[in-house]
Amino acid sequence: MTAAPEDIFATTRWTVVVAAGRKSDTQARQALEELCRTYWYPLYAYVRRQGHSKEDAEDLTQAFFARFLEKNYLAGLDRERGKFRAFLLASLKHFLANEWDKARAQKRGGSAPLLSLDWQDADARYRIDPADHLSPDKLFDRAWAVALLERVITRLHRENPGDLFEKLKLFLALGKGVIPYRNAAAQTGLNETAVRVAVHRLRRRYRELLRDEIAQTLADPTLVEEEFHSLIRAIAS
Repeated sequence: MTAAPEDIFATTRWTVVVAAGRKSDTQARQALEELCRTYWYPLYAYVRRQGHSKEDAEDLTQAFFARFLEKNYLAGLDRERGKFRAFLLASLKHFLANEWDKARAQKRGGSAPLLSLDWQDADARYRIDPADHLSPDKLFDRAWAVALLERVITRLHRENPGDLFEKLKLFLALGKGVIPYRNAAAQTGLNETAVRVAVHRLRRRYRELLRDEIAQTLADPTLVEEEFHSLIRAIAS
């Protein structure tokens, strides 16, 4: 029997964090750190789009996470708790409005960072992000969607190591009716029927993992489809 979405997603990383609140909870701490490691770049991009320099954006993002991971923010902003994406951005805005002067004044490297973040990669990614027509909020949503899709592809690759995945993953973003199965068969050495089956299975698993990753950032599993469509719109912006 196939499990209902509520059963599959009843316990997610975000529900674990929300349930713990301010209490000391190792599992919640680990869940929160994993979410932050996955979705830190959208915050950095948001700060950069606000007009801060590369160096200031690094300092502000790291200082924000230092405060955030101390759970200073988990007791507030209740209306944003349903979606980690909304909660995290609201927390960052609160931090920037109230703490950024103090954060900038801190000496760089004065304390050990709580998260290991790739600032060089962040700057390179920011330089190829969409042009300045995107507002900070829209850029945040787009960067969030990209980070989520990258995580899904990584998980899918772990499940399907080897050259076949590298050759077929390009078809994940194509509409079903335009996938060049004949060309794929020639590239992979499989017959066309085998390629159709492999692509079908890969696309089905991709959709499952995508919804699972989205659910991990939600407190209510019924919001998965709503969040899915929001992120699709963000990618298209």
